[in-house]
Amino acid sequence: MSNTLFRTKNVEQSIQDTEEPEHALRKSLSALDLTVFGVGVIIGTGIFVLTGTAAKNTAGPAVSLSFVVAGVVCALAALCYAEFASTVPVAGSAYTFSYASLGEFPAWIIGWDLVLELALGTAVVAVGWSGYIHSLLDNAGWHLPAALSGRDAASGFGFDILAALLVLVLTAILVLGMKLSARVTSVVVAVKVAVVLVVIIAGAFFIHSGNYEPFVPKAQPVPAGGNLKAPLIQLMFGWAPSNFGVMGIFTAASVVFFAFIGFDVVATAAEETRNPQRDVPRGIIGSLIICTALYVAVSIVVTGMQKYSSLSVDAPLADAFKATGHPWFAGLISFGAAVGLTTVCMILLLGQARVFFAMSRDGLLPRFFSHTHPRFRTPYRPTILLGVVIAVVAGFTSLSELAELVNIGTLFAFIVVAISVVILRRTRPDLPRAFRTPLVPVVPILSVLASLWLMLNLPAETWLRFAIWMAIGFVVYFFYGRTHSRLALRESTAPTRTPGTDAGTP
Repeated sequence: MSNTLFRTKNVEQSIQDTEEPEHALRKSLSALDLTVFGVGVIIGTGIFVLTGTAAKNTAGPAVSLSFVVAGVVCALAALCYAEFASTVPVAGSAYTFSYASLGEFPAWIIGWDLVLELALGTAVVAVGWSGYIHSLLDNAGWHLPAALSGRDAASGFGFDILAALLVLVLTAILVLGMKLSARVTSVVVAVKVAVVLVVIIAGAFFIHSGNYEPFVPKAQPVPAGGNLKAPLIQLMFGWAPSNFGVMGIFTAASVVFFAFIGFDVVATAAEETRNPQRDVPRGIIGSLIICTALYVAVSIVVTGMQKYSSLSVDAPLADAFKATGHPWFAGLISFGAAVGLTTVCMILLLGQARVFFAMSRDGLLPRFFSHTHPRFRTPYRPTILLGVVIAVVAGFTSLSELAELVNIGTLFAFIVVAISVVILRRTRPDLPRAFRTPLVPVVPILSVLASLWLMLNLPAETWLRFAIWMAIGFVVYFFYGRTHSRLALRESTAPTRTPGTDAGTP
C-alpha cells in the first residue's frame, strides 16, 4: 500500500504527457505576460484596505516594515517555485511538483488543497467586486432588487447576480485563449497600477512628518483567547502575540501577508509559456518585487497622511484622502479596487482550471476533463465546469468567514513546494535546472518555518474546516484516484522482470 501511495511520476514522463495532441496546451506566454499575471492577481483590495488596518491595529507607521517582512517570506517561497517551475514546466504548480518528488498521494492532497484554495478565492473576490460595483451604482442612483444583490442584502431569497455574471464572463474569456486572457489582463493591470501610482504620488503631497512619531509605537499585550476563533498557537501554547512594538511588526506581517497571495498562480501557466525555463522565474520574482515596492510605498503614504490611530478600518486610504479635504480620490480608489478585483478573479480561475486539468490528465480525476479545445487549445471543460460552480457559489453564499481557508491552503502549498525542492535535489541531481534556488537546504527550510508560523497564527476554526476538506479528499482518492491513476495503469501493464535477468532478456 505504501509503495503505491508514494509512487512518483518522473519529470520526463510529466513533460512527455504535455505533448499528447488532445491534451496539449498552446504555448503563447512571455515573461512580460507572466509578470502582468502576477501583478494582476497580487494587487487587489489588500493594497487599499490592509495597509491602514494593520497600521491602526497592530504596527503603527512601522507597517511598511511588516510588508517587507511578508515580502521576504513570500520571496523564500518564490525562489523554490521558480526552481521547480523552470525544471518541470508543466501545468499544475505545486501539485505537479509534489508528484515528481513526494509521491502520488501527497500530490493528490496538495492538488485537492489547491482546488479549494483557488475556488474559494475566486468566489470571495467576485463577491468583493460585486460590493464595489453595487456602491458605484448606488452613487449613480441605480439600485438592483434586494433579491439579486446577494445573501447579505436579502431577508429571504438572495442571489448576487453581479458576482455570478463576472465569473461567467471571465470563464468565457479563459476558454477563448490564454493570449486573449493575457491581453485583457494587461489592459486592466495597467489601469490598476496607474490608479495605485496616482494615489502614491498625490498622497505624498499631503504627508505630515509628525504622523510618523512614534514610528514603532509602544507594545500592547493581547489577552489570550480560548475558543475556536483564537489563533491555533494560543490554544496550543497559551501564547498571544502583542500589538505594536517590535513584535507587532511581525504580527502585522502575518496579516498583510495575505495581500501577497497569488504569485504562485504564475507557476500554473508554465506549460503555456514559450520559454518556461527563463520566463517563469522572471515572472514569479519580478511580479513579487513590483508588488512589494507598491505595498511599501502605499503604507508609507497612508500613515504619513493621517495618524495611524485615526485611520479607518473599512476604507483607510480613501478616508485618509477625505480627512485631508480631497474626497475625489476616494472615488478613484474605489474604481481602482473594482478594476483590480477583475483580474484577481480571472487569474485565480485560470490557476484552478490548470490544476484540475493536470490532475485529470494524470487520471486522478476523470479523464473527460483533460481534453483541450481543438481550436483554442485551452482546458475548456474544467474551465466551464469550475466557472459555473463558482458562479453559483459566489451568487448564493456569503464567504467572508471562509476566506481564511484560502490563506491556509496557500501556506500549505508553500511548505510542500519547499520540501519538494530539497527532495528532488537529492533524488534527481542530474536534472537541468535553468534556475536554482540559492543556499539549499537553508532557503527551503526557512520557507517552511516562516509559512508554518503564519499558519499557526490562523484561527483554530480555519484549521478545523481545512481538516474536514482534507478528509473528503482522502475519501475521493481512495475510492477513485488511486485506482484510475495513469501511473498505476502504466505500472500494472509494464513487463515484469525476472529476478537476476536484465530487462528485455527472454
